[in-house]
Amino acid sequence: MTEARPGDADASRAQSQVGDTVEGSRAEGSPERAKPAPTVVVAGGGTAGHIEPAMALADAVMRLRPDARVVALGTARGLETRLVPERGYELELIPPVPMPRKPTLDLLKLPVKVADSVRRTRQVLDRVNADVVVGFGGYVSLPAYLAARGRVPIVVHEANQHAGLANKVGARFAARVVAAVPGTSLPGAEVVGIPLRRSITALDRKSLRAEARRHFGLDPDAPALLVFGGSQGARSINNAVSQAAKHFADAGVSVLHAHGPKNTLAVQEFPGRPPYVPVPYLERMDLAYAAADLVLCRSGAMTVAEVSAVGLPAVFVPLPHGNGEQALNARPAVDAGAALLVPDQELTSDKVAELVVPLVTDPERLARMSAAAVGLGHKEADEVLAAMVLEQAEGRRR
Repeated sequence: MTEARPGDADASRAQSQVGDTVEGSRAEGSPERAKPAPTVVVAGGGTAGHIEPAMALADAVMRLRPDARVVALGTARGLETRLVPERGYELELIPPVPMPRKPTLDLLKLPVKVADSVRRTRQVLDRVNADVVVGFGGYVSLPAYLAARGRVPIVVHEANQHAGLANKVGARFAARVVAAVPGTSLPGAEVVGIPLRRSITALDRKSLRAEARRHFGLDPDAPALLVFGGSQGARSINNAVSQAAKHFADAGVSVLHAHGPKNTLAVQEFPGRPPYVPVPYLERMDLAYAAADLVLCRSGAMTVAEVSAVGLPAVFVPLPHGNGEQALNARPAVDAGAALLVPDQELTSDKVAELVVPLVTDPERLARMSAAAVGLGHKEADEVLAAMVLEQAEGRRR
């Protein structure tokens, strides 16, 4: 999932235009002082659902301001320790502040933990000379918001309709509050969508299909199902789909199944039939989407946005915990006819056999679902948000 860093054609043209402007001003005897390079701090650690939009924003910032510096905040136990360096950005680690879900002794220790994390985060902001802090929710964002309050402009991005505690706190003193979908609980939020990688928003699934299937060892011609349960996997999805392996084999369907790095998956093999390919984690989501005709997955906000952006028909299985936000995330795609929704408790191998197998082998229905995805989401959300962020950063430097 490595993205290209600054230096694409748009950035080169922008730099050329800036250079022409400066040279022209000098020729007229009125030299302009170059704007100081901004430092943008992004806080979105923990899961891929928080990290990926932060990295997509970082890429967009670098396209608009190739001289900018982007620093990510994270914790030692999150996926950011791998994903952020892979994307070429600086990572500063701070103590996590997980919020207890139930009244326990940990709740009594929370003020001390928060104070320590805020102090450490403030040291980072001072050391990197932060001009703006952008938070995407989660336990990394809360200390970032509190450390930046009154010192550095804050921009809050909320991916779900029901905001979490961190973003509710940050929105109280943020310069800008933006949301992925309408109807968020944060007052005054502007709807911009979710920042997505350009490798996703510009993906041509059809032209990459053959390469993608070779990459994963899938049958070049058979219908293909992509399965994943978020960055950590999902046991209910793993069990239901893997236990339907014979149904897929009998129907001539290939399966690419990301079961999660901490899980194992034993799948019966059927020689002479399209392969069932289990992998711990998908490094190349663009190729995974290109290889598939249908996806069965959770419906986190980031996942729904990516699946809709690439026009991939989906069977969403919302996470059964939390405040129901995953079902809400899936609703626009379901209502548009681009996806189906199956409650987690109803997902069994029999349900997979009776619903998913007939769907993945019906090209006409899949084509209608793919067409229905057109227009869902906001493909330019990354640069729209980046422009807002840079405006705040440059305003602080004036």
